[in-house]
Amino acid sequence: MLKHRGFPGRMPGTDFQFTIRRANVKDGATKLIKRERFRDRKHADRKADEAFMAALWQSFGEEPFERGNLDAGRLSWLFGREVVAAEEPFDPCSYEALLRIDVRRAEAAFPQVFAPDAPNALADDPEADED
Repeated sequence: MLKHRGFPGRMPGTDFQFTIRRANVKDGATKLIKRERFRDRKHADRKADEAFMAALWQSFGEEPFERGNLDAGRLSWLFGREVVAAEEPFDPCSYEALLRIDVRRAEAAFPQVFAPDAPNALADDPEADED
């Protein structure tokens, strides 16, 4: 399992997990599914999706990326919309599966992530960029 060095492990100041520490050797990777995002989702959940998308965008941009140690639960909130399969056939249960950001859909869903003045999601201190 590829570990994405420099990718935030969680949303700062919360318990919203972005990465996992180790592969599940016994059962394999958790299957990626398309989770429905309803309008009445909590504000904190929507902010976690935004922060995760910002980290994905700043880490990988438009290039395909390997799933690796990215959290399946967090990916599933974006999968099938803003994050799509980058290979055929696609194995949703593989740590080596290639994904990519659908920039058009991601920009429509998270315009603040793609704004020119967007904060650096990969910085240890989010306030550090505000000089």
